[in-house]
Amino acid sequence: MGTRVKGKVAVVTGGALGIGRACAKMLAAEGAAVAVTDVLDKEGQDVVNEICRAGGMAGYWHLNVADEGHVQSVMRMVEDKFGLVTVLVNNAGIAGVNKPTHEVTSEEWDRLMAVNVKGVFFCTKFAVPQMLRAGKGSIINLSSIYGIISAPDVPPYHASKGAVRMMTKTDALIYAKKGIRVNSIHPGFIWTPMVEGYLKSVGDVAAGREALNALHPLGHIGEPDDIAYAVVYLASDESKFVTGTELVVDGGYIAR
Repeated sequence: MGTRVKGKVAVVTGGALGIGRACAKMLAAEGAAVAVTDVLDKEGQDVVNEICRAGGMAGYWHLNVADEGHVQSVMRMVEDKFGLVTVLVNNAGIAGVNKPTHEVTSEEWDRLMAVNVKGVFFCTKFAVPQMLRAGKGSIINLSSIYGIISAPDVPPYHASKGAVRMMTKTDALIYAKKGIRVNSIHPGFIWTPMVEGYLKSVGDVAAGREALNALHPLGHIGEPDDIAYAVVYLASDESKFVTGTELVVDGGYIAR
């Protein structure tokens, strides 16, 4: 077991699959007590079991990040089990519909914003009081390269990730003097169930993956661990002088 985040209590939303799963496992491997939260109960519990078999400390909570009362309750339960939350990884998110803006319904827009934006707001809202009592904290918001640049698809998703980017900077300024750091991570395409599902919806998965590989100057899309390494850095005291920043992990995508 490592020690980079030893003694910290971390909540990872959307922790059952993909990037969230990788983050939970790596934080635990580096010494944190990890609350894995998701709506996918079997997969989330599987992550916890895997962490515990490896000698780490973790627990699973069913969490709908779009439900304010549910978020408040889960944050309390995490504190009761592990102590004050000092790391929050706002990873839960959905891709939403792939339609031009004039065809998106208000219900489709609201559903995505409820998870991708309000979810970040609610989790931050109820983690911060614990961090204030602890006198320290690190909030890590998963945005996207599409919170910085855009593309001619999934307009609600792109809007949500731009919102997360600006929420990050605002909260970084609000809480800096309280010892709470807030940063965003902006992944390029990462091979996750969400990306695989998107490729299935538009055509051939293998051909789609090759096309995505070609978009990245390094020649391939990323893996969940590429983002988990960034999360551990921002969660650890190695990044004690880093707040309000955008950590881009994209294989050179936006440098083109």
